[in-house]
Amino acid sequence: MLLKKLTEAMGPSGYEDEIRQVIYEEVRAYADRIFTDSLGNLLVEKNGSKPGPKVLLCAHMDEVSLMVVHIEDNGLLKFRPIGGVDPRVLVAKPVRIGENKIFGVIGSKAVHLQTQSEREKPISMDQMYIDIGAKNREGAEKAVKPGDCAVFATEYQEIGDRRAKSKSFDDRVGCAVLIETLKKTFEIPVVFAFTVQEEIGLRGAGPVAFRVNPDLALILEGTICFDVVGAPGHGMGTVMGKGPALSVIDSSTIANRDFLDHMIQVAESSSIPYQLRRVSGGGNDAGRIHNARGGILTGAVSVPTRYIHAPSQMISLDDYENTVRLVEAFLRSVERGGLCSQ
Repeated sequence: MLLKKLTEAMGPSGYEDEIRQVIYEEVRAYADRIFTDSLGNLLVEKNGSKPGPKVLLCAHMDEVSLMVVHIEDNGLLKFRPIGGVDPRVLVAKPVRIGENKIFGVIGSKAVHLQTQSEREKPISMDQMYIDIGAKNREGAEKAVKPGDCAVFATEYQEIGDRRAKSKSFDDRVGCAVLIETLKKTFEIPVVFAFTVQEEIGLRGAGPVAFRVNPDLALILEGTICFDVVGAPGHGMGTVMGKGPALSVIDSSTIANRDFLDHMIQVAESSSIPYQLRRVSGGGNDAGRIHNARGGILTGAVSVPTRYIHAPSQMISLDDYENTVRLVEAFLRSVERGGLCSQ
């Protein structure tokens, strides 16, 4: 299954080689042109059957991860985060390290050994390590080295009422939407960009936008869910099962009103459920793309994702499938002259 293949592949920010190859194998048969730029972004061009506005569809390949920075004398590995990783979700989680996918477990001082004051505070990343079962430094160095990256070892599984759990739905779910869309035929030229290093500052998206210079851009993402105990939603948060989320505002973008209204009209006319993402935290590749060159008309659609940036994330398969439907309906509307003619 596509989601399983994408989410279980490794792709830390700056080390997207494996996930890029997985995507390449999935899409190369459908491309008019396919290439990787100097940063590692994978671009897939489909020329269309007639001239028209050029549309850029974008999803990032990279995932939050950890990097080994030091090997202790006893063989334990010290690490640092790549991207926004909450230390509170790390203890006792299994990981895979480096090209050989060495298995390890994130450890810390057992609660029995902690002082009373230590027990009252969350464990910091400095107090953690990765244990690969090595007896000493020399044994560990045979398997890993500083600079190797670790990703969570979570496997894809469908559970409950059409839910799926895995690592890296942020943003492999967006990559999956792009791949499903790429397999369809459109009259207009469309460029599908699978970008790098989004989790460490949206670094891949700017060069992509400059190179492609599209008339329109649509970003596909995973986004936070507020339907959990204690979340401060106030009726404004995205939830699982109510459809793709259309961005109104985030930390790097204020939605173009014409684009947002058009996406709402497309969803409603196609009977596709949708919701609005109205909180200002977080951001995505739209933050770099919309202000490239002289400015690019840009929107963002996200699949609500519980426990985002955590070892096990969860999505609704209905939301995923409805996002695929919405993206195709959007492109069909552009074929008919929508949005660009406004």
